[in-house]
Amino acid sequence: MDNKNILLVDDTKTLAEMYAHALSLKGYQVTIAHSGAELFSILENDAFAPDLLVLDVRLPDMSGLEALSRLRAIGFNAPVIVITGHGSVHMAVEAMRLGAADFLVKPFPIEKLSESAGRALESAGLATKGELNETEEQMKEAEPVTATAKRPQSVRTGFGGFIGISLPMQLVYDIIENAAKSNATVFITGESGTGKEVCAEAIHRYSRRAGEPFIAINCAAIPRELLESELFGHVKGAFTGAVSDRDGAVAQANGGTLFLDEIAEMAPEMQTKLLRFLQNLTYRKVGGSRDEKANVRIICATNKDPLEEIKNGYLRQDLYYRLHVIPIHMPPLRQRKNDVIDLSDHFLRQYAKEEGKSFREFSPEAEQVLMAFPWPGNVRQLQNVVRGITVLHDGPAVTLSMLPPMLLQNNAEARAFRTGLLYPAAGADTGGDISPLWKVERTAIENAIALCEGNIPKAAALLEISPSTIYRKKMMWEKHNGGGLESAQYM
Repeated sequence: MDNKNILLVDDTKTLAEMYAHALSLKGYQVTIAHSGAELFSILENDAFAPDLLVLDVRLPDMSGLEALSRLRAIGFNAPVIVITGHGSVHMAVEAMRLGAADFLVKPFPIEKLSESAGRALESAGLATKGELNETEEQMKEAEPVTATAKRPQSVRTGFGGFIGISLPMQLVYDIIENAAKSNATVFITGESGTGKEVCAEAIHRYSRRAGEPFIAINCAAIPRELLESELFGHVKGAFTGAVSDRDGAVAQANGGTLFLDEIAEMAPEMQTKLLRFLQNLTYRKVGGSRDEKANVRIICATNKDPLEEIKNGYLRQDLYYRLHVIPIHMPPLRQRKNDVIDLSDHFLRQYAKEEGKSFREFSPEAEQVLMAFPWPGNVRQLQNVVRGITVLHDGPAVTLSMLPPMLLQNNAEARAFRTGLLYPAAGADTGGDISPLWKVERTAIENAIALCEGNIPKAAALLEISPSTIYRKKMMWEKHNGGGLESAQYM
């Protein structure tokens, strides 16, 4: 069977040769170009039609994305893998918008390129027989897998329920992918709102247990006296209210995954019972007289420093070391700034659809405020902010005036925006006179109301005053229109 032709464009000759060698070992015929001009010159040869294009973003004479746009404009329809050493959310989104089949951020393991090429050619109907056989073997090895449990891709613009292409999240994606292949216990740490349960669900989804139950228990949300029953179940009459036998989370998760969130909040005596269960995966229902066995994988999480919790006596050290087999740390949103806009856009589209609003994007000024905010509540806080904006406003784009005051208070651009409500721009014609304070105040309030399209609560938030203050002053202005206005402002 004929070899598949790959056109590889990278201005770094050593990297291009390394990539070409790796691809040739897989049976591909590779042609190398080092610039955009060389790329288009090769394509002018009617006798050469590449089955796949691997395109670097930074070329000496043009952007790889510009080249991709030109290729699509002239009808080039072979799959394209975009590679770059300077990945960002917007770059990945733009590459995908232009039709790229994959997006790889350097440095990446060389086998990732071969895997990506195989997937791209397979999706185009051009995979070699050997690649198809290899794919079938991998699918057999990975069974059972649910229909919705797609295999992880080397393009990490989003993965397992997560959104984001930042470097910290790339590491998380890789650990999830590797951890999913094992039955080892996973210990997830991270601040509240970083997506620890999403991480646990992703591990389950890509594991061999994907077709079995995923049961989540929040150890901090269940009263201590009821947690044992919630975990292990109880028999009829075990305590007041136990009117029948009941299976606990362990039995419900049999064959699948049990996620224990906020593990450090578990009472010490319950930690002892959990440790005993982990040693041999046997348990006894509350009030029961016989041991039962469960085949479950344990994933746990905490938003606290586990070593500090051990030091303070809240977490058993032996339980920690039993659970702490594969550690995963979820990065806070302030450490993944490149993902903020991508996440915001996703939530905006989702909630606009739910609420029947027309929002499509954030204005550039609003994006800058979102990027600058530290997000102490992480992704959950961002999600709630976007939902609030969507419920309270409408329009094609989220503007600066629609953002909640807490986002504007410590932002330089937002301060400048608010200052512009109060003071004329530098160089503006003021006639050389100093205006009375009441006139400056009235002008500021009227400007704010106009910029907020008549929405007084929004104007008040930007001016950092109560809406009732604006209503009161407007009433006084109307009552004292003309003479006596100055004294009316400060009655």
